[in-house]
Formats: sequence, C-alpha cells, structure tokens
Amino acid sequence: MASGSGSGGAEAPIENVTLHADDEFIRRASVAVHGFAEIQSDAQEATRKEHNMTLKEALRLYPKAVGWSILLSTAIIMEGYDVVLLSSFYALPQFNQKYGVIADDGAYTIPAPWKSGLSNGALCGEILGLFATGVISEKYGYRKTMIGALCMMTAVIFVPFFSPTLPVLLLGEILCGIPWGAFQTLTTAYASEVCPVALRAYLCTYVNLCWVMGQFIASGVVRALLSREDQWAYRIPFAIQWMWPIPILIGCIFAPESPWWLVRKGRIEEAKAQLLRLTTRGDHTFDADNTIAMMQHTDELEKSVSEGTSYLDCFRGCDLRRTEIVCLTWVVQALCGSTFMGYSTYFYQQAGLPTESAFNLSMAQYALGAIGTLGSWFLMSRAGRRSIYLKGAASLLVLLMIIGLASIAPSSNKASRWAIGSMLLIFTLVYDLTVGPVCYALVAELSSTRLKSKTIVLARNLYNIGGIVVNILTTYQLTPTPSGWGWGAKSAFFWAGSCALCVVWIYFRLPEPKGRTYAEIDILFEHKISARNFKDTKLDIFRGENVVAVPEDVGEKDAGAHPFATIGEFKKLTSRAR
Repeated sequence: MASGSGSGGAEAPIENVTLHADDEFIRRASVAVHGFAEIQSDAQEATRKEHNMTLKEALRLYPKAVGWSILLSTAIIMEGYDVVLLSSFYALPQFNQKYGVIADDGAYTIPAPWKSGLSNGALCGEILGLFATGVISEKYGYRKTMIGALCMMTAVIFVPFFSPTLPVLLLGEILCGIPWGAFQTLTTAYASEVCPVALRAYLCTYVNLCWVMGQFIASGVVRALLSREDQWAYRIPFAIQWMWPIPILIGCIFAPESPWWLVRKGRIEEAKAQLLRLTTRGDHTFDADNTIAMMQHTDELEKSVSEGTSYLDCFRGCDLRRTEIVCLTWVVQALCGSTFMGYSTYFYQQAGLPTESAFNLSMAQYALGAIGTLGSWFLMSRAGRRSIYLKGAASLLVLLMIIGLASIAPSSNKASRWAIGSMLLIFTLVYDLTVGPVCYALVAELSSTRLKSKTIVLARNLYNIGGIVVNILTTYQLTPTPSGWGWGAKSAFFWAGSCALCVVWIYFRLPEPKGRTYAEIDILFEHKISARNFKDTKLDIFRGENVVAVPEDVGEKDAGAHPFATIGEFKKLTSRAR
C-alpha cells in the first residue's frame, strides 16, 4: 500500500503506484453493513459513470438539481448587496445627516469608530450564524435550516430599516449577519451535494457570481437614488432587501433535501426519493440505486477514518490536514489584496472624476467581476482548480506590484491615479476569473462529506476574522496622517507581500480535486498524498473488479490466504459459514 508525505517530501513515483481503500475499512464495512458486497459493486458502477459523464450529459440528467441549487445560492445576493450598500452610504449626504456628526469643515460625517463597527458588525453576526448553522444543519438538514434562516432574515430587516440611531443600526447589522452566515455555509454545501462531479465546480462557483450580482445591484440602486434629498435615499435600499427572502423561502419549502445528508442519517429510501426529484425521470442510463450505493460507500469509508461529526473531529486524523487546506484556501481570498478592489472609485475621485462618474465606473467594475466568474467556468473545464488558483494568485501579485510602483508618483500626478484605478479594474477581472470563484469549488470538494458543513463553517469564519483584520489595516493604510498611516496606494506593496506568501502556500499545500469523486479524495488524504501528486496518483478504491472483503466470521480455511474475494466467491463463503 502506498503512502506519501503530506508536506511534499520524497515519495515513490506516483505514476507507478495504484492506491486502494484500506483493507481494514473494507473488512469492517463488510461485517457492519448488510449487503455491503452489492453496495460496493453498485458504487463502483456509479463511480465509473460519474467519471465518464460529460457536462452535456450531466445537464441533461440533473437539470432539476441545477435549478434548485441556483435558487438556494441566490440568497447570497443579499449579503453581497448589503456589503456594498453600507460602504456606499458613507458617501451619501442624506445618510450622514441622519446618523452622522458635524465635522470641522461643517459637513456631516459618520465617525471612524462607527464606520469600523458597522462594517465589522455584520461579520460578527456571520461568525455566530456560521457556528450555529454547522450544528443545526447537521441535525435538521439543509432545507429546514435554510427555511429558518430566511424567516429570520425577513424579520430582522425591519431593524436597519427603522433604526433611529447608530447603535440600533449596528444591532440590525449584527442580526442580519446571522442568517447571512447560514447562507454562506448552506449554499456551498448544498450545491456540492446535489450534483455529479461534472457539475460540482460550476454550481459552487455560481455562489461567487451571486455575490458579484449583489454588489452590482447595490451600486446601481445607490447611483439611482443620488438625486433624492430625503430619508428614502437610504430607506429604499434597505427595503429592497425584502425582495429576496420571501420568493426563495417559498422555493425552499418545495426543494428536495440533500441525498448525501439523508444517507448520513441512514434514511436510504428517502435519499433515493430525493435523488429522483433531482434528476430527469425516465432516463434509462441512470440507476438511482447505484448512485445511492456510491453515497453509502463513501459514508462508510469516511466512518472508518472518523466516526464523529463534531467540530472537534475536524481537527483529528487526516481531517486536520483537510481543515487546514480548506480554511487557508478561503483566507487566501482575504490576503491576496482583494481589499483593494473596493477602492478604485476612491482613486478615480482623486484623479478628478465627478462622484456620479466614479459610481458608474464602480458598476463597470462589478460587471467585470460577473464576466470574470462566467469566464472561470470556461477555465475550469480546461484546467485544474489548483492550477487556476496558483496562476491567479501569482497574477494578482504582479498587479499589486504595478499599483505600488505607480503610487510612487506624487498624488498631484493625475495619470498615476488613473493608472492605479485602471489596474484595480484589471485586478477585479483577474480575481473573479480565478481566486474568487474557484475558492468555492475547492472548499466544497476538499472537505469530507460527513464534516462538510462544519469544515465550511470553520473556513468561512477564519475568512471573516481575516476580513476584520484586513478592514482595520486597510482603513489605517489609506487614511491620511495623523489619524492614519497615510500609505495610500503604496500599501499595495504590503499586500503584495502577503499575496506572495499565499502563492507559496498554494504551491506546496493545495491539492487538485478536479475529476475526483468524494471517495477518491478521501483515499488520497488517508494515504497522505502530497498536494503536488494529487492529480497524477492512480486510484482503485474498489480493489479491482467486484472485489469485497471477507468478514471475520468466515473461517480462515474457507477464506483462503487473501482476505478478499470476488462477489460470487463471497456469497459462497458466507453461505457455507452459515
């Protein structure tokens, strides 16, 4: 049996090695699970079909799964909407007159501590919502948890809409953050579990497109209301958030539950019924029993490594490495300089552009983000996730260095401000072509199915904590002295350094999950195959054609010297033992 180094050390030539499932796993599963021989045979056939399934075939067989996944993922639009909405309000005179104080120049402004508090308040709520969702979704399922989060979202929007003071507005942001945290976990986990390998990456990265769509809509709404001089200039944008929860809630009531979750709960017949709701009826090439058997086989494989499904189990055995990879994959999004994307409008204003024109360019920036996400689907069909992530981060590093070099020119040099703003537009396109959307596919594919929701919770929360730190650092870096550091665009050099560290980590630690089933990824992690060898390692997770383990209660004389037999031999041996 082959094994490798998780840190990328010396290994046997991977191309000459075929990894198998652990002997002990197969033996225990064959004893513990009734009919395991047939389950393994059916799972092998389903795995073969998934490997051979093209994108066109997957879309034809799973159109309902695509529709339901898109519906649930649309909830993320609300979070992307509010993130841009609140930061845009700081430049809105009507909002500042309601909640701000008079500054030395006679204009109303929101105090800096409150700006930081409001921006980070939603993140604090998301952290609470994420941890709660990890526990609730494992007990009640994705669908019911999503319904509860949408009901809460509908109720708590009243708080920011009617908030009379900044403390109440802060409370509203924290409360809204709780269901947003639930959406972050559930949408990615659900998308990864209702579709086959051929569709998995596309539906997971659609989450990033929803985020960009929310930002684009928020920017457009604020731009359209700039001419209003009353309180509705900021109340209408808050009220628009009621557009999303109710229709999505109605859809979730009729949505099928994840078959993987039902299999983990031992509800096999229900899992099959939900799987049939996700697929095209009457397709003679599809066997629901085989697909359910593949889920059972994967679940038993993961049980052999870790029986538990608690947060603590994410840090045990080979799941510790998986947790590290998934968490840091998401943290790369925060540390690669993405914080700069929101400041292109600021640099265009420095270049002398009117406020309305700067807002127009910000909308163009979010449109580039949407184009980039759609382009990432094209890239992922031709290149691996690891390759896209690595080259994308390296490209962002180059762009940050260009921005930093352009910032050396004096601020009176308008051409340098135009160059910085334009480089940030290109940065947005590259980010949403690579690191932005591909992250969602990686975190969904590299976490085990039994610990998926909790691993995603830990990863997203680490990202949120990183986001709080990054927001604070960026505020100080871009704020003029004496209240800030006055670095301006020169802070790009700082983020280029953190991005370089991300590139190094990606090269040595991030594996390639493209084209692998969840069971195959489990085996690769169990054998500690290094990140750089994930792609080329050969696998036979079923130990050859129709081979199963012989249970302990079959005598050694009957079983022979080898603890494995073909299904036909297995049936004879177990019959003789009885």
